[in-house]
Amino acid sequence: MKRTKYPIHPDFQKWANMNPPLHKATIPVMQKLMGLLFTRERSTADVTVERKVIPVGGGTIRALWYCPKDVGEHAPCLLYYHGGGFVLPAALYHYSLAKEYAQRAHCKVLFVDYRLAPRFPFPAAPEDCYLAYAWAAANAGDLSIDTSRMAVAGDSAGGALATVVCLMAKERGQLMPCGQMMMYPVTGIGMETESMKKYTDTPMCNSRDAEKYDKLYRPAPSAGKLEYASPIQAESLAGLPAAYIETAEFDCLRDGGILYAERLRKFGVPVELHNTEGTMHGFDIVLDSPIVRNCVDRRTAFLKKIFS
Repeated sequence: MKRTKYPIHPDFQKWANMNPPLHKATIPVMQKLMGLLFTRERSTADVTVERKVIPVGGGTIRALWYCPKDVGEHAPCLLYYHGGGFVLPAALYHYSLAKEYAQRAHCKVLFVDYRLAPRFPFPAAPEDCYLAYAWAAANAGDLSIDTSRMAVAGDSAGGALATVVCLMAKERGQLMPCGQMMMYPVTGIGMETESMKKYTDTPMCNSRDAEKYDKLYRPAPSAGKLEYASPIQAESLAGLPAAYIETAEFDCLRDGGILYAERLRKFGVPVELHNTEGTMHGFDIVLDSPIVRNCVDRRTAFLKKIFS
């Protein structure tokens, strides 16, 4: 792909020519290889890691359960949904961030390994994520968590899944999360925003990639409820919990995240919006960048606030 030169911050230059290969022949291989990271997660001196099995639609999905060693009983709980275009498994930095959120926000984290497209197209992913949330709420006693302090979070596709879980909880009479945290999220399908038109060749994810992900995720556009694939198109966002939204400057999804923040505010939802500069989609991959460190500080502060 011939690229336009963008002034991406030097911290992220290593990834300035990276876009995941989205070919039907390579996706199963990538899913298998990246899926091995789940099995390799281990406890550390500060955070224990357990494996959970969650029933969903006649089958099961797996999840990781992160617990800071001094968290105590009736702890807050964060459900985390990883990014990857609804197609790719979690990357190494997703697991590292889960541990960090658990330790720094002093909460337990349920890291949900939801089913992936194209084998499991929409609406499998949002249903899995909602059922994982409902499972955690129903088993709060055994998990020793406080149902009034359960929040949802995710990056990219996982950001969409986090806010969709809130919509599903509202419509299905489930306890509403106390907050939602979304980093460079997918917020709508087929959006004709300025950033979608402009960023056709940006690294990590661009509008061409977004179109490919969508075709893999939604091969039948009539399947499922539209707002579960495109939350910005929900008739009402009233009653959703306080939100934290973070966008990346050189990201085709940037304007969609900003518009979603504006629409949440229109319905009276408190929103903390941060537009990061010099960044591209998925910039969390450089965990030691001062830019990422500042973002993680803000996210942790938001989690502490909603859990207090």
